[in-house]
Amino acid sequence: MNIFNRKELATTFSMQEQAKIQQILSENNIEYAIKTVNRKSPSPLAAGSRTTTGTLGENLETELEYIFYVKKDQKEQAKAALSSIIRK
Repeated sequence: MNIFNRKELATTFSMQEQAKIQQILSENNIEYAIKTVNRKSPSPLAAGSRTTTGTLGENLETELEYIFYVKKDQKEQAKAALSSIIRK
């Protein structure tokens, strides 16, 4: 899928919700791409990393962010298919 021909559909931090979105899009024959962002991964410019700074007090449920993209011409169809769970 060309990055110029896609639109962001949904974002979630939940692995279960991510799996459900994939299932619904697949069942509806909607082409999609997922970008997974590790929010705890250190920046190349950061002085330390999780291994040296620890995770005390951090919400580990938000470590991975899943961003779904669909083709521009399929966004409305995808939103309709996900209407019961979509948050965006």
